Amino acid sequence: SSAMDFILSGVAACGRCLFTNPLEVVKTRMQLQGELQSRGTYQVFYRNVFHAFYTIGKVDGLAALQKGLVPGLVYQFFMNGVRLGSYAIIESSGYIHTEGRVSAAKSTVAGSLAGVVGAVMGSPIYLVKTHLQSQANSSIAVGHQYKHQGMIHALRAIYKDHGVIGLWRGSSAAVARVSVGSAAQLCTFSSSKEMLLTFSTPQVFPKDSWLVGLSAGMISSVVVVLAMTPFDVVSTRLYNQPVDRLGKGQLYKGFSDCFLKTLRKESLVGLYKGLGASYFRLGPHTILSLFFWHEFARGTSRSDSSRWPGG
Repeated sequence: SSAMDFILSGVAACGRCLFTNPLEVVKTRMQLQGELQSRGTYQVFYRNVFHAFYTIGKVDGLAALQKGLVPGLVYQFFMNGVRLGSYAIIESSGYIHTEGRVSAAKSTVAGSLAGVVGAVMGSPIYLVKTHLQSQANSSIAVGHQYKHQGMIHALRAIYKDHGVIGLWRGSSAAVARVSVGSAAQLCTFSSSKEMLLTFSTPQVFPKDSWLVGLSAGMISSVVVVLAMTPFDVVSTRLYNQPVDRLGKGQLYKGFSDCFLKTLRKESLVGLYKGLGASYFRLGPHTILSLFFWHEFARGTSRSDSSRWPGG
């Protein structure tokens, strides 16, 4: 049923979130480091992914590597449940197939639409998650520091100061980030899977083998990270920027303003800050999500597996 589609995709997403949340913390810090400053003009607290892990663990304590876990789990369940579930429904309607084959163009449109629905609904939770993950000891702090004590406290504080509009601040960047990522992930996953089954022998990739889902997930993850990172950097910065009394951002007017300012001040390198952490997070995240989804779908629906993008 459709309800099962939504629940399964949400549970699969939460399963991986437990393992990948520390990378999310590292990625957020690296993306905010040296914000709007030229290279060489700011102190580098986090040299690379491994150094960031070590520094955060040493200065903030090991528990800090799981900052923002609660909003992370809530976001993953709803956002991915809605996104993957919507895509499954669109696919089962036959929309993405043209003459019996997966249409890359239609698959991309469906992926983007599913992503946008999830991103808009989950934006307030992602906003709070970003604030919590950037919170650090003043000796290694980067970006604006919000003083929230947890997810509920943060949502209440933002609502009290800026109302409902304040909760959806920065959602324009989330829409761009997730639609690009969703389209790249779901389109390359469907196409990679079809390609693997078409061009390999049944001995290498039997039709129902877990290897198909895993290999397609690996191909998909590289494309997703390269396409998504610049949008991810902009998204993190828009969510985390300080705001005035009226809730207006003090650093950026919006998505394109942030994109251009970052490019001008920090060059293309600035838009790919945290790329390593993004791959270590999104790579396994994408591979495991699509793999679990593929396996769950096969297990729950052997009689009607065509309904799932996992096949």
